[in-house]
Amino acid sequence: MLKISEDILLEGAAMHKWATDLFPICRSITGQGVRDTLGYIKNLLPMMTIEEVPSGTQAFDWVVPDEWNIYDAYIADESGQRIVDFKKNNLHVVGYSEPIDQWMTLEELDNNLYSLPDQPTAIPYVTSYYSRRWGFCLSHEQTHTIKPGSYHVVINSELKPGFLNYAELRLPGKSKEEVFLSTYICHPSMANDQLSGPVVATALAKWLSSQERLRYSYRIVFIPETIGSIVYISRNLTELKQRVIAGFNISCVGDERCYSYLPSRAGNTVSDQAAQHVLKYIDKDYIKYTWLDRASDECQYCSPGVDLPMASIMRSKYGVYPEYHTSLDDLNFVTPVGLAGSLLALKTSIEIIENNYTFKTTSPCEPQLGKRGLYPTLSTKSSSDQMRAIMSLISYCDGSKSLLEIADIIDQPFWKVQGWVNKLREHDLLQLV
Repeated sequence: MLKISEDILLEGAAMHKWATDLFPICRSITGQGVRDTLGYIKNLLPMMTIEEVPSGTQAFDWVVPDEWNIYDAYIADESGQRIVDFKKNNLHVVGYSEPIDQWMTLEELDNNLYSLPDQPTAIPYVTSYYSRRWGFCLSHEQTHTIKPGSYHVVINSELKPGFLNYAELRLPGKSKEEVFLSTYICHPSMANDQLSGPVVATALAKWLSSQERLRYSYRIVFIPETIGSIVYISRNLTELKQRVIAGFNISCVGDERCYSYLPSRAGNTVSDQAAQHVLKYIDKDYIKYTWLDRASDECQYCSPGVDLPMASIMRSKYGVYPEYHTSLDDLNFVTPVGLAGSLLALKTSIEIIENNYTFKTTSPCEPQLGKRGLYPTLSTKSSSDQMRAIMSLISYCDGSKSLLEIADIIDQPFWKVQGWVNKLREHDLLQLV
């Protein structure tokens, strides 16, 4: 099994600290919360650029909406006491609520209150990006405490032309072919469905930036979900289709309950192969979803006409875990160990993609390994099993299969196969195709 090292655990603690710092920011698909979040990440990734796209910009079948900013919101009773207060939890306001300042009865207010009867202690996350409305979200328990009367309803927000912001980091490698990493930065105060993705993507970017040599170039983006990926694709489609050979949509990577895999639409890309190979050695009981279970930015990246090789490695998948899109998705649910496990899985997948070469044996028939010191002098069950695996590796090195394909065929971890290949190449028994 692939284990989390002490170094990765330390990175898990750092990622959890970043998430803790970012948690209070009220994010949406546009607005100052997005800019504040991207500014924080840019301090960690100084080479990252922050872009802006004006409201009204056409992106395929979509249009960039007006920018939304919110400053305060509350429901106050006749004594002035705030019974629902945005400043205590920014999930209390429906995302993109238009401004209101009005007294109304509980009966009038009730149609604009949202709660979850089956999760009575949770505040739901509700948005209305493309239809003008206003509303408040609160726990179902709290709805029972609001008595008939007159209430002052205030949402101090702005909806006006502005910008959609996203950030991009490009890291050049030996090849212009790219590995594409994408994550989203548009949800308020949720830890797994929001902050786990950006902090793990940031840790991956810092690790990639520290590498002296990269085989592939890397493109890493931090975007608002759906509208952000559509805008980004509309501005970069030709280059993406020409260059991207692998990629991962990074979302819901913070808890400790399980590992999950969601395939690309094609289902057989090198991203899919690497993800499944790694997860098999991290947790053989990982949950394997299908393309029919998609619901995040992979919908755009893998759509017909775009067709990027984007797979997803997750912990508890969006839409499945009960805390999803509620106030229960907090920094207790997301842990340093959970984040570290996702970092390990994605980092190892990238290392496989970087080293997934194709080789051809230089010797007709089986090479004589003994005279090269590659054959054990003492025969045991474990040594016999290893030699059989090495000979199977050699037998498949005919220039038609990649190391990852061979590792799956002979049922051995890629990193172990790679070590054997290095020894065989030292003795000129394999040549790079």
